[in-house]
Amino acid sequence: MKKDISGVENRISTMMPILDEYQRRIFLATEAQMLGYGGISCISRISGVSRVTITHGINEIKNQSVAKQSIGRSRKKGGGRKSVIKSQPGIIQEIEKLIEGHTKGDPMNPLMWTSKSVRHLETILKEKGYQTSYVTVSTLLKKLGYSLQVNRKELATKEQHPDRNEQFEYINEQAKVFFLKNCPVISIDAKKKELIGNFKNDGKEYHKKGSAPKVLDHDFPIEELGKATPYGVYDIFKNEGFVNVGVSGDTSEFAVESIRKWWKMYGQTFYQEAEEI
Repeated sequence: MKKDISGVENRISTMMPILDEYQRRIFLATEAQMLGYGGISCISRISGVSRVTITHGINEIKNQSVAKQSIGRSRKKGGGRKSVIKSQPGIIQEIEKLIEGHTKGDPMNPLMWTSKSVRHLETILKEKGYQTSYVTVSTLLKKLGYSLQVNRKELATKEQHPDRNEQFEYINEQAKVFFLKNCPVISIDAKKKELIGNFKNDGKEYHKKGSAPKVLDHDFPIEELGKATPYGVYDIFKNEGFVNVGVSGDTSEFAVESIRKWWKMYGQTFYQEAEEI
């Protein structure tokens, strides 16, 4: 029967970057033993660590030498391979070059994330002659300050414009230019319209048993109250948001007015010399 190794892959990709070399060896050896026959080859393929290293870890466990391991040392003095950074100079710079134009979020914020998957990066790096694995790529990304983020609903259902990537590359370059000129770069969007009134909202809060707040039994809009439209203005460089709530439709006039309010209340304070946006 074919083994389900999805859980093993998740554990390895999560644990490997935060363990030292000795802990990795014992961790991978334990995973291999749990898989049984063929476990060493399977774990070696997933992690990119050699079969010899995993076998060595299994022997350490069997010989009960784990507890005898010296604190602060991952291996015997003088043993082991050089780090990938030393053995393959330039790999860090190559990774940065591959993901630089695809980085999302605040360019000056230490928390960054990339739209390139580690397996995709592994494939490209191997095509360029580097010997690496997706686990190693994940470790190097963490060293560079990147972190793993959950999926977000950003994909359009319509066919992608052929120049879409070039457009975003251009926007990315323009954002850098505006940052150097101390001019604001903002992202704007009208959020989900909300009914005004005593309507049900998802979520729970504590109340005395049997005394939950009562709300309307339907979600039809109340004509005299209508709907509220939150319009968001996000300052990319300062990582700060501003919301203007109105009762009009999502029109261009509402968008311009929201930007104007943001500028009067916040923007002109932080960007006093700015002449462009």
